[in-house]
Amino acid sequence: MRVLVTGATGFVGGHLVPALLSAGHDVSVLVRDRGGYDGPDAVTIFEGDLLRPGSFDAALDDVEAAYYLVHSMRAGPDYVERDRRAATNFAAAAEDAGVERVLYLGGLGEDCDRLSAHLESRREVERILADAEFALTSLRAAMIVGDGSAGFELVRQLAVRLPVMVTPQWVDTPCQPIAIDDAVTYLVGVLDVPELAGRTVDIGGPEVMSYKQVMARTAEIVTGWRPVIVPVPALTPKLSSRLVTLVTDVPRSVAHPLLLGVKNAVVVRDDSVREFLPIELTPFETAVRRAVDGTTVTCRPKPAAAGER
Repeated sequence: MRVLVTGATGFVGGHLVPALLSAGHDVSVLVRDRGGYDGPDAVTIFEGDLLRPGSFDAALDDVEAAYYLVHSMRAGPDYVERDRRAATNFAAAAEDAGVERVLYLGGLGEDCDRLSAHLESRREVERILADAEFALTSLRAAMIVGDGSAGFELVRQLAVRLPVMVTPQWVDTPCQPIAIDDAVTYLVGVLDVPELAGRTVDIGGPEVMSYKQVMARTAEIVTGWRPVIVPVPALTPKLSSRLVTLVTDVPRSVAHPLLLGVKNAVVVRDDSVREFLPIELTPFETAVRRAVDGTTVTCRPKPAAAGER
């Protein structure tokens, strides 16, 4: 299948492209700077900017399916507007080009829980893409564990650098992290499942944990000891995000919206995707060890469909 990947220079896109090639797809990528892309030689590279309509139309020619993995959070506080414009421009161009399917990686979280600005922006992009004429498959995930993941890097640095942490109550919020290997396996696998075209699916790892457990177990794997974590109700996520920038290397433009989002429970509510892709999920501790070691097994064999195992 002829497939286009946007956001190919990002964390997920960097893992997805070689996995798609291994699955036998004809892969092209859309990047803003051709010289800054160092992906596999087998891909076709197109240069363009989703914020400039008309600059990326050639990348969509003859494309059967496109992955939308674009996020502007690192660009600064206006990321919501930038993401809105980019999604609108992409949807219009993909419609004009006759793209049949688009696959989008969004965020978990229930609308009724008053999503944070970051998660609501992810949901707004999803709605913009869903309103287009192509069939959208939206995969919603919580924190993705892997080397290069901003969310995991934030957790790892906090857990390792602070043997004693005073945190807001958000440390008790439940989340369901997923290994990058599993997220990519799902992203590749849905291409072969026409029943998932036009659907939204939740993806997650095998364990639901609190953020406190995530940080404690990460620190134990990396350092051999568990930090002392003391929740303080008076410490808000907004205040803690300012403190985090003093402790971690994660840019404030990224850390701030991520931490404001931890008030929302991000767990799988509908696991029906596993009826079609019953992959063997990676345990959290295994995912952390691979992230710390910089290893990955994203190019795994195609999972057996239900009834084929």
